[in-house]
Amino acid sequence: MSGDFFFGVFLFLLLRWLALLFNLLAFPRLRPRPTPPKPTASLLVPARNEAENLKRTLPALLRQGALEVLVLDDLSEDGTAQAALEAAGNHPAFRLLRGAPPPPGWTGKNWACFQLAQEARGEVLVFTDADVLWEEGALGGLLEALEGKEMVSALPRQEVGLREGALVAFVMNGLLSFLPHPLLEGLRVANGQVLAFRRAAYLALGGHEAVKGEVLEDVALARRARTYGLFLGGGLFRARMYRGYGEAVAGFAKNFLAVHLKNPAVLLGSAFYHLALYTLPWFFGRWELGLMGLLERLWVQKALGGPLWPALLTPLAPLLLLPVYLLALLPGRRWKGRKV
Repeated sequence: MSGDFFFGVFLFLLLRWLALLFNLLAFPRLRPRPTPPKPTASLLVPARNEAENLKRTLPALLRQGALEVLVLDDLSEDGTAQAALEAAGNHPAFRLLRGAPPPPGWTGKNWACFQLAQEARGEVLVFTDADVLWEEGALGGLLEALEGKEMVSALPRQEVGLREGALVAFVMNGLLSFLPHPLLEGLRVANGQVLAFRRAAYLALGGHEAVKGEVLEDVALARRARTYGLFLGGGLFRARMYRGYGEAVAGFAKNFLAVHLKNPAVLLGSAFYHLALYTLPWFFGRWELGLMGLLERLWVQKALGGPLWPALLTPLAPLLLLPVYLLALLPGRRWKGRKV
């Protein structure tokens, strides 16, 4: 590798450091707040094969003080409905909905969210994944962030295990050092794990029906909103996305092509970019650049309140990502028993 190549690597790492430093100062964070009586909020949970997650997360949702908590059992095969009923007990705010098969042209999650929105009665609609654990004061903090906006999205703290930790932390937490917050917000970067809308705005922008075939429905909805906010929510939300390396690979592969503008060339360029910044310096003896990338990811993990050990595996993470890129290019990708 030439000196010019590694000078380019240095410049890209420097840009990531500058974005990280800016975001440490300027990225807005959600704070815990008591849930106000107004506006009323509906917490909406699409759930397909989420029995184990709901046992852990549903009681916390029911403690938020929302008008209602609706869980839609999306044709699950693992006892999701029974698990939800047992976790909710006789809580008056809870309702279990039975999902219908998605019509042609709909992704499964978008159809589930559409059905939830049809049943919801709140002035604010909050869509949250079944694997997101809500802390005390989370709903109040989210509603405060929504003031003056049509839509907001929050980035939870990512909980990880040993088998998938390096991969999940590298993909999900790298956003903090990718671009400065104003650019991320301007590009309508969003996270479908926690999305909140004013009901009138949700209906005006067409809701999930307007993005029914999109894999990245969170980004598609944010781009339709006139006023939007992106927040760090690690103090209020925690998510365990995947359990194991194989599940993480399959999970990320389902939307990686969409993340990269549905363009295979952009996808492959991303693979080379991450290898060049975080792996190749170690292979070619450029320890100063390797440490520059490693320290960046250590600081990201510390800033987001996550464990530091996944960052120590940063040189391996782009290699662990290669199967994700490969699967993302293949037709017939499936997730939770459905074709993507």
